Amino acid sequence: MKRARTGGRGSVFTPADFLDMAGRAAVDQALSRLVKGGRLRRLARGLYDFPKVHPKLGPLSPGPDDVAQALARETGSRVQIAGARAANVLGLSTQVPAKSTYLTDGPPRRVVLGKRTIDLRHASPKHLIAPGSPAGTVVQALRHLGPIRATDVVQVAIRQLSARDKKMLAASAVQAPAWMRPTLVSIANTMSGARDG
Repeated sequence: MKRARTGGRGSVFTPADFLDMAGRAAVDQALSRLVKGGRLRRLARGLYDFPKVHPKLGPLSPGPDDVAQALARETGSRVQIAGARAANVLGLSTQVPAKSTYLTDGPPRRVVLGKRTIDLRHASPKHLIAPGSPAGTVVQALRHLGPIRATDVVQVAIRQLSARDKKMLAASAVQAPAWMRPTLVSIANTMSGARDG
């Protein structure tokens, strides 16, 4: 319970997060006892959280990013927010998809939490550019919106990305499809232009 509390209310974890403390059978038993005692919540098979509690609504659903990160830690894989959700996160779309889709270099997995679905889709390395970073989110938003909205992506990315994120984008641009490269390079170059000028 102490380990679960360390992440704070809203943290999501799998039994793999506790295997440095005990064997799998002991971890499963301990998690089961904590769920029965109402201290933790079982979200799905092998997935738990220490829920945030609203005074009127009761236990709240965990954030999809927290669920995706917990699933990725379990398999030692990386995840990157994808498509429509990436565009929404950057403020380039008002559409809030009911399904939160992530690309991963690990196994695919789908978790349904009430009305929300968190979908991890296995993707090839060329689709996982700068995974888990703001730079990766920009790449996914651009991929989703296409060349027609590239200027919008540039304007938002220039404002939102740190100098470090822009460096990562510059280093990763070579992995992107040819049509994306000029856009990614122009975002990355705003950093050096600002420093020189």
